[in-house]
Amino acid sequence: MLKEFRTFIARGNVLDLAVGVIIGAAFGTITKSLTDDIIMPVVGWIFGGFDFSSYFIRLGEIPAGYTGSASDYAALKAAGVPLFGFGQFITVAINFLILAFIVFLLVRSVNKLLAKVEKEKAEGTAEPAADPADVVLLREIRDELKKRNEPV
Repeated sequence: MLKEFRTFIARGNVLDLAVGVIIGAAFGTITKSLTDDIIMPVVGWIFGGFDFSSYFIRLGEIPAGYTGSASDYAALKAAGVPLFGFGQFITVAINFLILAFIVFLLVRSVNKLLAKVEKEKAEGTAEPAADPADVVLLREIRDELKKRNEPV
């Protein structure tokens, strides 16, 4: 059983999957930063301070000992107040759309590159074009002259 497990782990597919998961997690972090730190501030600036994370509906009472702002989603959530955070959901949805679009562009680019490589490979394996008639004739003349000049 240990030998079978080692064979299973050593397969390229499992290793490729592990690398893909690790890179995907790092890519998700980059996308989150892109959305939170670059795109959302620009969207907020364009729409006059529009911040999606500040849109929520409080579903319960604020605890008596809470000293933060009643409009701070993160602080209320940390304090255990039940919230309907549709603004946060919009941010996550935008993150997803950006990530999906970037993955689409990557896959599209790779597919174009693979198609180009396949086309070049197919062209390289194709039979060379036939020589023009005058080249064939000149070769025949050359070969005949070589035969005549050889000692018998």
